Amino acid sequence: MKLKKLLKDIKGIEIRGPKEIEISGVCANSKYVAPGNLFIARRGKDHDGGDFIPEAIASGAKAVLTDLYDPAYKEIAQIVCHDVKKVEAELAAAYYELPSDKLYMVGITGTSGKTTVSYLVKHLLEKLDGPAGLMGTIEYQIGEMRYPATHTTPDVTRVHKLLKEMVDLKMRSCVMEVTSHALDQGRVEGVNFDTAVFTNLSPEHLDYHPDMEAYAKAKERLFHMLSQKQSKEKASFGKSAIINADSPWSSHMLERYRGQVLTYGVENHADVRAAGINYFPGKTEFKAVFRGISCPVFLPFSGKFNVYNFLAALSVGLSRGFSLESSVRVLENPPKIPGRLEYIDNKLGIVCLVDYAHKPDALENVLKTLSDIKTGKVITVFGCGGGGGGHKRPLMARAAEMYSDKVVVTTDNPRSEDPLAIIEAIKRGFSGKRPVAVEPDRKKAIAHAIEEAKEGDIVLIAGKGHEASQIFHNKTVPFDDRKEAKECLDLKESVRCR
Repeated sequence: MKLKKLLKDIKGIEIRGPKEIEISGVCANSKYVAPGNLFIARRGKDHDGGDFIPEAIASGAKAVLTDLYDPAYKEIAQIVCHDVKKVEAELAAAYYELPSDKLYMVGITGTSGKTTVSYLVKHLLEKLDGPAGLMGTIEYQIGEMRYPATHTTPDVTRVHKLLKEMVDLKMRSCVMEVTSHALDQGRVEGVNFDTAVFTNLSPEHLDYHPDMEAYAKAKERLFHMLSQKQSKEKASFGKSAIINADSPWSSHMLERYRGQVLTYGVENHADVRAAGINYFPGKTEFKAVFRGISCPVFLPFSGKFNVYNFLAALSVGLSRGFSLESSVRVLENPPKIPGRLEYIDNKLGIVCLVDYAHKPDALENVLKTLSDIKTGKVITVFGCGGGGGGHKRPLMARAAEMYSDKVVVTTDNPRSEDPLAIIEAIKRGFSGKRPVAVEPDRKKAIAHAIEEAKEGDIVLIAGKGHEASQIFHNKTVPFDDRKEAKECLDLKESVRCR
């Protein structure tokens, strides 16, 4: 695409240098610049993109978006503007031909549940409408292709690039997890969302957001984006906000939205609700009720939080125009979600589960469910990540102690912090009511829990879920809780069989 054509509808820019050059792509990372690319010299929290312009030019960049003209780079086109973040989104959307205008776009935001809801919604859309793509915490899915996720929501240029790949592969929909960081940093600017989902809000990322009000305000941005004019390609789609009516923050999400709203819930009045809930070991039964019509539901998992996840996905289907019964039947057979209460197979009679729960409310929800269905002891292995969120460490300890028979505290992803200091902060949350073991080596901690477990016991390994590495200050090492747990279980089996 010619640079002049790419920039023709973008306001607030000044073009210095050649305008008739051919642009082969848009790239915000100098390491991945290809010949003919337009490089985005964005200022970040830790780095100034302008410092990487020489590297981008050496790799073949023909143009750069910047907030400061530099005569040293006269050989390339410089697009100068005051707001690089805003213009980058417009450039990316334009270069990739406004791909979100051609897809049914679902954005899911909230503190917990985003990943599970996104997998459920994708599953529902694919069964009842056609191929759907996914961007989220675990991976980015486009047809048969799987890209490991670098961020839950990638940078804005990559977002539009991935959406274009979905369009090219004839996807009909895209489901995105949208974080507060992504909304605050403009990573989904230019995306034309059709449906926005709010799951819940609890204290998290308060090292980034100054307080809960600011955190909620960032989330609210997704619903404000629903006000964007609908494209002619999606004229038949209505815009919908899907809101958890049981969250005290639900009204905050709708402060600037005046369109169609569909609420879901268990406790408060809601458009879509669960009635007569009965929890059993490994399953849940209830009636899904929508506009006076009810439909029996049989879920292959237990826990109140899973009912909320189901209702959120069901509400998306209803807003899309699917029938209550057809949506329920699809969601009763959900896909396997990596690292979300993932069972590690064994012949010992031990229920060994790996889960991503790394926040106090998530850990409490999972453990409360397990304690309700246990026939033996619950042994919990967990740690806390470094790099912020120190306030939640004692809260994690309280949740673990309240619903476990034994707790093993270990290392998570300490990042730049001292692992032992994180463990000390966690220990301050224990009251002494339950036995607590401390083992900083996560491999040994998992082995200790499994060695202690007997037939009928539950071992929950929490915090990392699907992750395949462990991040320390000066290194990242391969580490997968599922693999480590399986090895420990196999070893215990082999010893028992001797």
